[in-house]
Amino acid sequence: MLAYTYVKQGKFELLEKAKPTLVDSRDAIVRVTLGSICTSDLHIKHGSVPRAVPGITVGHEMVGVVEQVGSDVVTVKPGDRVTVNVETFCGECFFCKHGFVNNCTDPDGGWALGCCIDGGQAEYVRVPHADQGLNCIPDMVSDEQALFVGDILATGFWATRISEISPDDTVLIIGAGPTGICTLLCVMLKRPKKIIMCERSSERLDFVKRHYPDVLTVVPEDCEDFVKNNSDHGGADVVIEVAGSDETFQMAWKCARPNAVVTVVALYDKPQILPLPEMYGKNLVLKTGGVDGCDCAEILKLIEAGKIDTTPLITHRFPLKEIDKAYDLFEHKRDGVFKVAVY
Repeated sequence: MLAYTYVKQGKFELLEKAKPTLVDSRDAIVRVTLGSICTSDLHIKHGSVPRAVPGITVGHEMVGVVEQVGSDVVTVKPGDRVTVNVETFCGECFFCKHGFVNNCTDPDGGWALGCCIDGGQAEYVRVPHADQGLNCIPDMVSDEQALFVGDILATGFWATRISEISPDDTVLIIGAGPTGICTLLCVMLKRPKKIIMCERSSERLDFVKRHYPDVLTVVPEDCEDFVKNNSDHGGADVVIEVAGSDETFQMAWKCARPNAVVTVVALYDKPQILPLPEMYGKNLVLKTGGVDGCDCAEILKLIEAGKIDTTPLITHRFPLKEIDKAYDLFEHKRDGVFKVAVY
């Protein structure tokens, strides 16, 4: 089968590999029908993910059809259309039982697919702990509608859930890329008083204005003053940082009011510094880390009910054999690209 492979730092290559087989009785083999490229894939390519293993097939955003299941798999069967969770988790350890599935203690736990074990930018993928990592797609939901459920939509849903948003809040989302938009869609379900999106790209700001006209928008250089002028207590009640730059990391805490919640979703290329002397007295609640992607079934129900629609994010589509072109387009953000789907 064809599989897009992390060869070495700076190099991915489409290679011919053996079709995966069941290794454990809890595994499933999924025929990938649609996948997409994530910024985290670029982090691997650039050497910013030390856990990534050269030789692995990349890709962790995908949907497909179950081809084969191990003897202990009970929630899915061959022929089922499924979303694939970005995380593999056992469902049995201390962290899984508390919903902290990103910290699963299983050897394949956490973000493994496309990082430590073969992922889904390929014709087939083996999914460990299939009962936890796969969710059946409702008949009325298309593959494109379900494509982001297991990763960036799960991230936005998780970020919204842990940010403790109330109806009186002003919420600032920093970054209007694909994960930022998925976060926006989930924040909108909470119906806060105001939502502000900060973004540098004029194309992304135009996208927000066109699709979500009630959302306020601002560019980074004006963000701090804009948020103060559009909130009730000198800053945002909740800040969700999705962009992942030095500038946006600092902006997140500066735009928050005292005693606000600041949720950092972004993955950074290098360490960030908390200037604690400057922050002293703001009494912020800072929440960080990787997504706990255990809400996929609920997200699929929301999509089925018409309450979440991420399909406008898919701006380009490529067959797997042209994935080099897809990566070039995505990495250099040509032609107004948001998300690139690969089939």
